[in-house]
Amino acid sequence: MLEHAIQFFQAGGWVMYPLLAMSVISLTLIFERTVFWVLGPQRVGHRRLGFYLERLNHESRDSMLKLSGSDSTLEGRLVSRALGSQSTSEPALIGHIEALRPAIERFAPTLGAIIAAAPLLGILGTVTGIIQSFDLLGEASSVSDPTIVAGGIAEALYTTAFGLCIALVTLFPHVYFKSRADRALGHLEVLAGAIMDHNARG
Repeated sequence: MLEHAIQFFQAGGWVMYPLLAMSVISLTLIFERTVFWVLGPQRVGHRRLGFYLERLNHESRDSMLKLSGSDSTLEGRLVSRALGSQSTSEPALIGHIEALRPAIERFAPTLGAIIAAAPLLGILGTVTGIIQSFDLLGEASSVSDPTIVAGGIAEALYTTAFGLCIALVTLFPHVYFKSRADRALGHLEVLAGAIMDHNARG
């Protein structure tokens, strides 16, 4: 199995090296985002939204600060930052949400770039491989067996297959992470409105 994988990699030529780097980066970033959204504190973020919406109707500012002080979810961090600052106006709350955005959308552009670039890089490898095969075919005197050229074209297609696999493996987690990010931003906007109401009553 390992020997076959090595042969597959070598057959693709130089393009396989950047594709391999892309695959490693993609898997690393997917793992990090999975830890953040699924295994980390944010896995209970949707429940924390309801928790804080309920508490903001009854608890004081100091009590809310105490509740959110040790909460590492995005919702808890927003409540802690908003109530711990001097201003809870709409621009200030938008600023707090924007400060949390990098953590929410982290690595999204990189994953999107890998999804777009991996198939293109794979096609580039295929094109260069086919060019080499036709160069060999042009030197008819040096080609005694036509299957050598056909084999070269087949090997050139390995890069496209590898690039498409990388894009597909990256695509579905990227879509999931984006949906979680959009949902989290929506939660923070709802929570920001509740914080403004809480301060207006207080």
